[in-house]
Amino acid sequence: MNKRVKHSAGTFLAAFCLLINSQVSGQVLEEKASTTEALRRGMNFIPTPVYSEAEDQRLLELFKGLRVADVADGMDAVGLQNIGLMDPDIHPLWRDTTRFAHRFVGIAVTARYVPTQKPPAGARPTEDYDRWAGDWYERLSGELFARLIRKGTALVIEDAPGADVGSIGSYNILEWKRLGCVGVVTDATARDTDEIIVERVPLYFRKPGRGIRPGRNELESVNRPVVCGGVLVVPGDVIVADGDGVVVVPRARAEEVARYARKIMEADKAGRRDLYKKVGLKEDPTIK
Repeated sequence: MNKRVKHSAGTFLAAFCLLINSQVSGQVLEEKASTTEALRRGMNFIPTPVYSEAEDQRLLELFKGLRVADVADGMDAVGLQNIGLMDPDIHPLWRDTTRFAHRFVGIAVTARYVPTQKPPAGARPTEDYDRWAGDWYERLSGELFARLIRKGTALVIEDAPGADVGSIGSYNILEWKRLGCVGVVTDATARDTDEIIVERVPLYFRKPGRGIRPGRNELESVNRPVVCGGVLVVPGDVIVADGDGVVVVPRARAEEVARYARKIMEADKAGRRDLYKKVGLKEDPTIK
């Protein structure tokens, strides 16, 4: 090959490489720019997993009857010490020490309410106020998460803990129960607490809240990861609640946690059955 051919070939190769590099660099820049714009619009990084109802029921069967203490021990045993235990201020509204109906195990469906930046209704005629409040419920602070409730659901609501608002009340919590919800957990408030006690719907919350949602909060997201009682709750996680509070079990580790927790519970029951005989106590459901 003569020098002219070699030079031409080298020039072509250099030009080709330059073109490719230019296209690649342009593509990278375009992707970076696209990602930047996407970030500016807001982006989620923790995915929401989706499970079938059959998968949920199979997992719930493994946790049937387990207590928060048993599950906390199970979390320790698989290396999840101090993970998933909600702030003890998140407590049951009521307790049933005969049938333990306040206890529940469920699969998390989540919702997040945030404080509003919109002004309150102000003074206006009653009819106008009713329209304003109805519109707020319809457009800004609804309950779309109710569509996701099915048998075994544990509804977990992140709300503004400092707001005096009762996002949960005696009507909607009973409706959620009708749809299949086994219990509700919020890091904030609820109202109509006397009626909820009578209805016997398990509710774990921080304190009462008196106001309605219009003018106070807005629904930010449904079935996205939330923070409740200081811990992360991902939709599909296992929620266990009783008189000791609430623990959240990450779905990926749930089966091994349940296996160890079951061992702890059975050993505790056996030990206390023997102790009951020694001190003359009658057997009760906690040792059967």
